[in-house]
Amino acid sequence: MSKQPGSSTAAEPDQPAAAAEVSEQPAPADEASAAPGRPAYAPGAVVLALVAVGWLAAMLWSTRAAINSATAGITAISLSAYALPGVITAALVAGAGVALAATNPLRRATLRFLAAVGAGLLVGLAAAVATNLTYADNATTNTIAGTTAAAAIIGGAIAGARNARAVGGLAAATLAAQVFVVLFSRARDPLSDLFGAGDTQQSMLDAAKWVSRTESLLAGLIAGLVAFGYLTWARRRAARRDGSAELRWPAYLVAGAGPGLILLLTEVIIRIGGRGLLELAAALSEADQVAQTALGTSRVDNGIWVLFVGALTALVAFGRTLGPRPAEDEPADD
Repeated sequence: MSKQPGSSTAAEPDQPAAAAEVSEQPAPADEASAAPGRPAYAPGAVVLALVAVGWLAAMLWSTRAAINSATAGITAISLSAYALPGVITAALVAGAGVALAATNPLRRATLRFLAAVGAGLLVGLAAAVATNLTYADNATTNTIAGTTAAAAIIGGAIAGARNARAVGGLAAATLAAQVFVVLFSRARDPLSDLFGAGDTQQSMLDAAKWVSRTESLLAGLIAGLVAFGYLTWARRRAARRDGSAELRWPAYLVAGAGPGLILLLTEVIIRIGGRGLLELAAALSEADQVAQTALGTSRVDNGIWVLFVGALTALVAFGRTLGPRPAEDEPADD
């Protein structure tokens, strides 16, 4: 049978060409912006960076005021060792916050990481110079300045990760937990009395243990809720901004557990970079040695509690937002 120009078989050779023409069309802008290889955008990074830098400045200033108020050099050493963890944690968050703000416009992963480390380096140098200019010129000042600079660089490197939203949630949750710890210090004495602190040393130790656990539980709860809130806000902003895909549960897990991980990382930095200061404070007396050992153990326990409670809180909050799975349609009969 011959093929006529108006027959249906004459149009068949044109169909593959039309299909290839459709397949060659570029993807929509929303799909291209949601490509899996591009680093995510962290909303509110500038505000987060300003708050984190302000918190670091406040921690450095309060540490300087406490050291200058000491009447003897021995007391200044003890106060420096006691205040060092808060300064290091603030430096980690400040380095990460500034690095997020600096690398948000960048899209190449390698360039983002290098810029993030550079931003952390600038924060660390600024903090070290400010410490050396405002503190007394001694070995304690050099230890605080050096460990603060190292912590800021490490925080910047953390912000160079591909999932910037998870890092933003981590930084926001850590800041919220640290602010809570400072405010909670006003309630420690009433809580100690509530938990049965008496005249004996054992009752005071037991009460202090329960106060510490209460603080860790509440800090972890606040950290998990803030991490969940930030990531939920970031997800909605991303959906309006470029239609990118929703965040999966590992991002909430990392952001919720992040404050505890930051506290444990702080302890590692202290025991490496601030080892000399801790040993000097422990060598003052036998009581100081016992106190430094107890404080180190308490900081590790606090970091572990905040890690697990924060991660669990963020995951539970994320799970409650998930609706029931839609029922799959049954295949139609032939």
